[in-house]
Amino acid sequence: MEKIISITSGRGPAECCWVVTQIFHIIMKKAKLKCTLLHQEKGTEKGTFYSVTIQFNGENVNKFIKEWIGSIQWIGRSQYRKYHKRKNWFVAVNELNLAHKSLNIEDQDIVYQAIRSGGPGGQHVNKVSTAIRAKYLPNGLSVLASDSRSQLQNKKLAKERLINLLKLELLHEKKVNEKEDWMSHNSLQRGNPIKIFEGPDFRVRKQK
Repeated sequence: MEKIISITSGRGPAECCWVVTQIFHIIMKKAKLKCTLLHQEKGTEKGTFYSVTIQFNGENVNKFIKEWIGSIQWIGRSQYRKYHKRKNWFVAVNELNLAHKSLNIEDQDIVYQAIRSGGPGGQHVNKVSTAIRAKYLPNGLSVLASDSRSQLQNKKLAKERLINLLKLELLHEKKVNEKEDWMSHNSLQRGNPIKIFEGPDFRVRKQK
């Protein structure tokens, strides 16, 4: 089963971008699933993001994603503005439904390249080219799949990831052409957070 989520600052200030980054690292660490980073939009401060888009695959994906969908609050003082009085910062985790985005992709527009997979040492490591890089010729977008030892399976995964990436590009074009905020940036709901964190160490706050 596959799910795609975005972690977004709602076009908020640098503090919200920092919170997005912390949530991203926590989710990637806790998820016992196959995770693919599809897109990230850098924030104004180094190492932060306005938004991050991740694809998850696995049997328990629904249960894991459900725990994170919604508004997330961080309580703490700004590390970027010393005298700023605000202490409550909100970001959102949204599920993306890309199924309705239609794409007409011709097989001849995709080029596949077999490359050697990285991994732990051993006499057979990097001797067999099982990883697959798929490149979409019309715009140069490319993805890599190295999850399986099967070159055929990696080719299938690479095509699926490339299609999802192209769907995200369609969402981005929609934002530009229709002047809409990409991936629900303006739909960020403040209040009733599903999770609360606090302090510079980003510790979990138990909700009453």
